[in-house]
Amino acid sequence: MTDWPLPQTYRFNGHCVRYAVRGDGPPLVFVHGTPFSSFVWHRIAPHFITSHRVHYFDLLGYGLSDKPVGDVSLGVQNELLAQLLEHWGLACPDVVAHDFGGATVLRTHLLNGKDYRSLTLIDPVALSPWGSPFVQHVRQHETAFSGVPDYIQRAIVPAYVRGAIKRDIADEELAPYVQPWLGDQGQAAFYRQIAQMDQRYTDEVETLYPGIRCPVQILWGEDDQWIPIERGRALQQMIPGAQFLPVPHAGHLVQEDAPEAVVAALMRFLPSSTSF
Repeated sequence: MTDWPLPQTYRFNGHCVRYAVRGDGPPLVFVHGTPFSSFVWHRIAPHFITSHRVHYFDLLGYGLSDKPVGDVSLGVQNELLAQLLEHWGLACPDVVAHDFGGATVLRTHLLNGKDYRSLTLIDPVALSPWGSPFVQHVRQHETAFSGVPDYIQRAIVPAYVRGAIKRDIADEELAPYVQPWLGDQGQAAFYRQIAQMDQRYTDEVETLYPGIRCPVQILWGEDDQWIPIERGRALQQMIPGAQFLPVPHAGHLVQEDAPEAVVAALMRFLPSSTSF
């Protein structure tokens, strides 16, 4: 992903986590989900580098970050984010998170005590049950899947990722999402992170959602085939004062289907720099 460089490195539990910081202004942190990387923000983040100091990174086990044989579950990603916020010196940033990133930022806020100036959640993993039939199957047969021939892996990953996107996406556009999961290391990492998906990590914080300490907006693709939009409306009801914005003609990966809707929602919602 040469057009989406992550030039800086943070050491977390002995592993390298890759990140980038761009622009100047109030801090704005983007957190991706699974099976993606910070590349999901490539149509979003550039719009804010003239007004904000933008931070984005690849979760441990994803993208350009190390893919260790070990814990890359939601149980460790909030610890990583909490450390990164300390490393960046951010006491109260604006935060935007998608999918597993949603669970990560919620856990970081509610379990690690990190405060946000505002929180935007995009089709987040937040309420049980979650996990597609493919995910449920892989969780039971990780070893068998991690050993499939390379040509099978090159068919599985694009088909899986395409399920998150409503529009027809060309192979070359899809490639940055697929590439990190190819090869021996990438393939093993792909099935490892799926095998470690566990609803207890969202169950652990679900009852705490009414105590979220910042303004919240929730965006949801109306055609999300991975997590139904009804789950988003239920989440809104659990968070006092939360705004809910359905996004027409968008699937789970709203950033690819309707990036303009995400940018517009953020521009309306983010506090002005004068309040920083």
